[in-house]
Amino acid sequence: MKRVGIISDTHAYWDEKYKFYLKDCDEIWHAGDIGSLEVADKFEAMKPIFRAVYGNCDGYDIRARYPEILRFKCEDVEVLMKHIGGYPGRYDYSVRNILYYSPPNLFIDGHSHILKIMPDKTLNLLHINPGAVGLQGFHKERTIVRLTIKGNKMSDCEVITLTNNRNK
Repeated sequence: MKRVGIISDTHAYWDEKYKFYLKDCDEIWHAGDIGSLEVADKFEAMKPIFRAVYGNCDGYDIRARYPEILRFKCEDVEVLMKHIGGYPGRYDYSVRNILYYSPPNLFIDGHSHILKIMPDKTLNLLHINPGAVGLQGFHKERTIVRLTIKGNKMSDCEVITLTNNRNK
């Protein structure tokens, strides 16, 4: 059994609350726009497993460390993660063929700063966009998603809202 914390769009912003809400996670997955190696290093120091992809705002230093697309297994769940991905019925062209020809069980993306957790019944997968945890962007709430994966089952999906005001 793995407890997973899913985040996106830190945009070089570090909040000590990340440690509190992600401390019991076995893995932390970042769906891009990390923003700085300093922030990436802090996440990597929290747990032995930190998985990330780079986003459109990430520089060459982040792009040298993390891939654009990451596909892996967590327990028996196949996961695909990419920063710009769209959502069920409106997937981005850059990932559409991968999803249609070889769908994972779980597709994670970021970029929009809009929290979405929704099934894609056509592809039989779960789509998660954890919203954004950084300060940069139009979002009003900063959100983290936590999920439990046991074997091929996903459960206990929860959304943590860090604040209603981005400036606090």
